[in-house]
Amino acid sequence: MTKRGLPHPEHLRLGQVLSGMRSQLLREQGALQNAYPRTGPRAFPAKQLEVAIEAVDAARRALEDAVFEEYPAVAEVYDYFPYEEHRAEVVVPEKPGSSAGQVRFDGRTAR
Repeated sequence: MTKRGLPHPEHLRLGQVLSGMRSQLLREQGALQNAYPRTGPRAFPAKQLEVAIEAVDAARRALEDAVFEEYPAVAEVYDYFPYEEHRAEVVVPEKPGSSAGQVRFDGRTAR
């Protein structure tokens, strides 16, 4: 059986999430580049974030191709490359580590 792919609203949601993740990764990469040398072993984390950003971008481009193929009548470039006000926001807890009320990635509340 051939899989149908994502419903269009799910493409929209995923585009918001991926673009928000990319924005956050860029901010964190900039923070690392300002805090550590840009060459040598201490530059490795920032370079790895660059690899992650490129991977997110590649996924967004591939998914953009998919949404245009699956929903040609309603797909738009903004589905995977939304304006900033339509990007998901990464929420970071006030205190590092596991704290009561913190939401885990699977959506359940941590105890």
